[in-house]
Amino acid sequence: MRRPAAVLASALLATALLAGCGDSTGSSANGDGDGDARAPEVIKVTITGDSVTPNGERVEVGVGQPIQLAVTADAPGEIHVHSSPEQEFEYEKGSSTLDLEPIPAPGVVEVESHTLDKVIVSLQAQ
Repeated sequence: MRRPAAVLASALLATALLAGCGDSTGSSANGDGDGDARAPEVIKVTITGDSVTPNGERVEVGVGQPIQLAVTADAPGEIHVHSSPEQEFEYEKGSSTLDLEPIPAPGVVEVESHTLDKVIVSLQAQ
C-alpha cells in the first residue's frame, strides 16, 4: 500500500515542477522575465538640418511602459527628456536607438532636441 502512494506522490510532484517550468518559460519568452509583457512604444524621430519629425506631436504611452526613440539624424546631437528624474541622451549621425526610462505616473513629459532647441514629442502617460 505504501508503494502506490509514493508513486502517486512522485507523479504529482513531477507534474507540479513541470507546470512551474512552463510558467517561467512563458515569462522569459516575453523578454524581461518579470511578467510585464508590454512591448516598448517605439517613436521614430528624423532630424535633418534644423527640421525634426515628429514636431511637438503628442503620443500616448502607458504609465510604466518602456519607450524607445529610433533616431535617424544627419549629424550627432542631444535629446533631453523632461521627466523625473530628467534624462539626457546623445545620438550619433545615422541611426541610434535610445531607451528612455518608463514614465512612472500619469502626465505629460516633453522630449526636446537640445541641438535644435525644439520639442520633438510630448509623451502623454496614461
